[in-house]
Amino acid sequence: MTAVVWFRRDLRLHDQPALRAALDRNERVVPVFCLDDRILYGRNASATRTAFLMECLRDLAGGLSARGACLVVRHGRPEAEIPALAAAVGAHEVHVCADHGTYGRRRDEAVRKALAAIGVDLLAHPGVSVVDDPVDVLTTASRPYRVFTPYYRRWRELPRRVPLPAPARIAVPGLPAAGGESALAGWADGLMPAGPLPPDTLAGRAPAAAPGGEREGIRRLERFLAGPVRRYADERDRLAPPGSSGLSPYLRFGCLSARSVEAELPEGEGGEAFGRQLCWRDFFTHVLAHYPGNAREEFQPRYRRALAWNDDEDAFAAWAQGRTGFPLVDAGMRQLRREGWMPGRVRLVAASFLTKDLGIDWRRGEAWFMRWLLDGDPAVNNGNWQWVTCVGVDPAPPFRRLYNPSAHRDRYDPGGRYVREHIPELARVPDAYLSEPWRMPEQEQERAGCRIGRDYPPPIVDHRLARELALARYRAAAGR
Repeated sequence: MTAVVWFRRDLRLHDQPALRAALDRNERVVPVFCLDDRILYGRNASATRTAFLMECLRDLAGGLSARGACLVVRHGRPEAEIPALAAAVGAHEVHVCADHGTYGRRRDEAVRKALAAIGVDLLAHPGVSVVDDPVDVLTTASRPYRVFTPYYRRWRELPRRVPLPAPARIAVPGLPAAGGESALAGWADGLMPAGPLPPDTLAGRAPAAAPGGEREGIRRLERFLAGPVRRYADERDRLAPPGSSGLSPYLRFGCLSARSVEAELPEGEGGEAFGRQLCWRDFFTHVLAHYPGNAREEFQPRYRRALAWNDDEDAFAAWAQGRTGFPLVDAGMRQLRREGWMPGRVRLVAASFLTKDLGIDWRRGEAWFMRWLLDGDPAVNNGNWQWVTCVGVDPAPPFRRLYNPSAHRDRYDPGGRYVREHIPELARVPDAYLSEPWRMPEQEQERAGCRIGRDYPPPIVDHRLARELALARYRAAAGR
């Protein structure tokens, strides 16, 4: 018998429950990936992530080729392409790792109906999250969780499956498709040209983004587990050298199995702290699945259409381009456009600055991050933006998540390596002025080769005044 294995957010061969189940139940397996224009060009389109995806697919194709298989790549709507492929190869079932995202669940339901019409089953397996189903983690009152810590306590108690090794060999059919072409015609031997994508699909991507693929993800995981993870609890917010793992893009695309990563974490504070970060991914998936309206509006009703947002386009452009005059914010935003990534601590500061200091709608920042982030995930990105804006689940008073970018630079980048790396015009600014370079006397500016207003912008807001105005906006919105 023959089965199709449909890869989506699980672009790997190790700990691949869908692939393992298909191999256990069938003599032959057809691996496939479907390029859907709704992902490539839709609301959350990103040339940076698409380029990363292509590298992941090249790596996956190479791994399959080494095991005697090849990756079929179809371009079109999955509800049309997957049933067509199943019919062409005579498959009686299609195996997937369950996708709990809003788009993924709608897409899978459409594919399930189309497959059922031709007598083919769609079989879903765990494999995207740490726990088998992060959505079906409910309170004792059978309600979704709205606060992280109780979810985390329950999440830790749930049973875990044993991670799976990669298969040694994969047998594939050699059946002809209609028109005489091979039904398995795809990008084999690890080679993938631009293929069916228009040439401008990858235009505007981050030029120095990390390479994609399972092999690269495993290499980075091994390096993290070799030492940094043990210091993670104390150093995760350190910016230079970075204390974060840098694994988020590989978890986002499933080049690494979240469950397998958790299983390899060492005992102790470092491993526990990183496991808690893995739980945040599952928690935000849980939240958006139960409250899909969060994708477009605040979770907390008192703030919906109540906060007075600023429409200053110049201020938004300054934030997006990294020229606000606040070095930590600017360094992060420049790194984002260059690498498609920035540390979690800097993301929080940049998001707080946009929504609190500039008073600009969090949805604009959420969309900008989704355009550039390698690890851009609708649930996680939305959850984090609502969290830092204090309008989502796991609430806190606005003042607690209203961050001073200068104080954060002092604390998390005390030597100035991070800021100087991403803002070269500040390279010679003395440490005493690096957080607030506008305070440099003119003679110091000349010696540093950094004239404020010429080489680097002055601050576009007064943080102390902006803080007062932000808290006043929240009080007015909440009716206090």
